[in-house]
Amino acid sequence: MKTKQVLGIDISKQKFDVALLKDTKLKHKKFPNNRKGFTALFEWLVHHDAASAHVCMEATGIYSEALSVFLHDQRMTISIVNPARIKGFAQSELLRSKTDKVDAGLIARFCAAMNPQQWHPQPMQIRQLRDLARRLEALNQMHQQESNRLEGASEMITSHLQHHLTFLVQEIKQLKAQIQQHIDQHPDLKQRKRLLQSIPGIGEATINVILSEFGNITQFRNAKALAAFIGVAPKIRQSGTSLRPRATMSKMGRSSLRKAFFMPALVALRYNPLIIELKKRLTAAGKSKMAIVGAAMRKLVHIIYGVLKNKLPFDENFA
Repeated sequence: MKTKQVLGIDISKQKFDVALLKDTKLKHKKFPNNRKGFTALFEWLVHHDAASAHVCMEATGIYSEALSVFLHDQRMTISIVNPARIKGFAQSELLRSKTDKVDAGLIARFCAAMNPQQWHPQPMQIRQLRDLARRLEALNQMHQQESNRLEGASEMITSHLQHHLTFLVQEIKQLKAQIQQHIDQHPDLKQRKRLLQSIPGIGEATINVILSEFGNITQFRNAKALAAFIGVAPKIRQSGTSLRPRATMSKMGRSSLRKAFFMPALVALRYNPLIIELKKRLTAAGKSKMAIVGAAMRKLVHIIYGVLKNKLPFDENFA
């Protein structure tokens, strides 16, 4: 019987290191993180009779996305894993050294031992929307940075900054229109946006993040899984001497997703009836302001999950 082959990939901006685990032996190789490197990797796998290997890599956002889609197009099985799981596996192996070569081998062993869930790329319209939404976020950040510089700028560069700000405002306006047009062209996105608009506290920017980053909500088995993906699930901390465990936010997901829910949570604490009621209960229980904000973020995630899964507008009587 043919032994299962697994490929661990440790990826960075410029390159990626791979470790092919075959018959308990590891083969290592480095490739540039570009289309030429992707093709070279697949040819290397074919040469080693490993084109059907189970590929496993950490979730590193834009660094791993292009390679993941390429390998999926070659009909390979791909798993993209939360780095915290790899870290936990390393601790179980009492592994202390930190090099790319070690990491690729570690990821391969994790894949062989844990057989993580298979990953599938989002549909093209979701990936296109995500590119637009991330570009809009980058332009908004750029606009904020230039605005901050304007406050203490000398007369010599004020006009340059103002000119750039005017340009950015126009670009942001055009990009927002392009995002809206893209959503309108796809009925499923248009329907989901309409549902999300029914939730008090959820605005345009957050809707763009939800539609572009989450894809089909049914890929998450429940609201708790979605909360864990974002990194707003509670984590219990208890010291050896403390009799009262303390719940904190896990922060194991992507920080950019958590950031997208912070301001909506503050708005929801004022205008969303379910979250206002939650605030009253937690305040009466003596919870801190930030603990209440964290709870509001989690509650919003649960509401979003319910609205999108059931395809029904928000209703405080049924949430």
